[in-house]
Amino acid sequence: MAERVAGPEIERLIQLLARLPGLGPRSARRAALHLIRKREELLSPLSDALVVARERIVTCSTCGSIDTSDPCTICRDGRRDATVLVIVETISDLWALERAKVINGQYHVLGGTLSPLDGIGPKDLNLSNLVARVEQGVREVILAVNATVDGQTTAHYITDILKMTGVKISRLAHGVPVGGELDYLDEGTLSAAMRQRSSL
Repeated sequence: MAERVAGPEIERLIQLLARLPGLGPRSARRAALHLIRKREELLSPLSDALVVARERIVTCSTCGSIDTSDPCTICRDGRRDATVLVIVETISDLWALERAKVINGQYHVLGGTLSPLDGIGPKDLNLSNLVARVEQGVREVILAVNATVDGQTTAHYITDILKMTGVKISRLAHGVPVGGELDYLDEGTLSAAMRQRSSL
């Protein structure tokens, strides 16, 4: 049986699509076939958009997000509360908070978390201008990092480096999700929920 079922160009398209998160070889083949079938509607505009993205997308020197301008759209928005700084691990976390419309502050994207096992230390994260940003009138820093061991380690490290600024530091509550049933939650989540219980 032949190893290839199409020319090298199509095989390369499938291989590149398979590298995307959430797409394996089968999903990549389906996506490639769909793009090829809809060449004029999808493939051409997608290839044009990828070229423009490659040429114009930059990292914001202020917060570490991505945009087509530096500073980014969020950092330039004068309607945002500059006294609140939300620290997130990744750009996708920033986008999730923006979709939820839960905060109108500024952001600081770390680009990951501290992870000694993976060799990721403070110099590997976007921490160089964090203290300077906080000292420019920030009253509250919200640590919106994930409730993982690496996320907790990162939160403690940031708390330590910001202690001298005197800024109020808060973090997202962890525990029982809305609609969650206690029987299905792990012990760590239940423990966090019990520790962070609130009065009614």
